Order: sequence, then C-alpha cells, then structure tokens
Amino acid sequence: MLPLGTIAPDFRLPDTHGKLVSLGEFTGQPALLVMFICNHCPFVKHIRSELANIGRDYSSRGVGIIAISSNDATNYPDDSPAKMKEEARAAAYSFPYLYDESQVVAHAYRAACTPDFFLFDRNHRLVYRGQLDDSRPGNGIPVTGKDLRAALDALVNGKPVASAQTPSLGCNIKWKPGNEPDYFAK
Repeated sequence: MLPLGTIAPDFRLPDTHGKLVSLGEFTGQPALLVMFICNHCPFVKHIRSELANIGRDYSSRGVGIIAISSNDATNYPDDSPAKMKEEARAAAYSFPYLYDESQVVAHAYRAACTPDFFLFDRNHRLVYRGQLDDSRPGNGIPVTGKDLRAALDALVNGKPVASAQTPSLGCNIKWKPGNEPDYFAK
C-alpha cells in the first residue's frame, strides 16, 4: 500500500464531460479524497449510494473529492467513459468521476481494487488508505461509511486520523494486458 505521509501523486484526467481535472485544483482545501471505483464491480454497486452521500456531506465542508476509474474499458465496456457518464448521473455523484485510460494514475497511487480510498490532508500528504466500512455484498452489515467518515471527520476537525486502518476489499482493477503492476509481488 502507499505509505502514510506520501505526497499525492499528480494527475490530470478527463471527467465524464471531457473537462480535464488536476491535483492542483484541490490546493488549499482541508482534505482531498481520491476514490478508485468503477461501474460494474459488485463491491462498488453495494456502496454506491454511500459514495454519493459522502460526496454531498463532505464537499459542503470544503473537502475535495474525486473518483477515478482505471479499468480497461476495451475488455470491460461497462466501465467506458460513456457508461461512466451514465453512472455518475444515475448515482447522483456530486464529485468529478475521472477516467484513467493509461492506468498511470492507478499505478502511481498503488491502487489495487475497486473501491480503494486515499485521503490526503491539506498539504496533500496521505493520512488514510483503507476501507469505507465493514459492509460487503451479502454479509448483512449495513453500509455506513464509518471508517472513511471517521478519517474525514478527524481531518476536517483538525484531529489526527487513527493509524489503525483496514485495507479496502473489492474487485481487482482490470489492468490492460501487459500493464499489470509489479508492486503486488513485492
């Protein structure tokens, strides 16, 4: 996993309307949440409404929020930019949903699955990389976002983020053939 304290890797990616969004646009905000998601993953579908809630709840508190899909849209057409646009509208995402066609950004963040969450402080230093909560498709635990919300609340309120963090669990990122990261072997 990306070590805590790491500076947010730079990005410049198109959103579902074709507008380029970059890391620099989030300078001066108390926090930046970078989420790696996709359309077809059952783990993401399971938490979809909570992602929209977090977008609404924390954008109003000054938190920068983006979601990135890095999946190979050729082999997974449900994750294409056109389908991402439909999903962002249907899910009522209030944050930019960006497409990482080259998968360079997913590599830079060492993203492993969908969903995967990275929370950065005001100086864009990583303070949280973990799960949304304990809910998974079929386990009967309600989706609350408690782990991620606790980290967001701490950061926005100027308190330290707990160092005990549970890694996210979901579907692996659908890498383009030959583009699989080598950091999983390390």
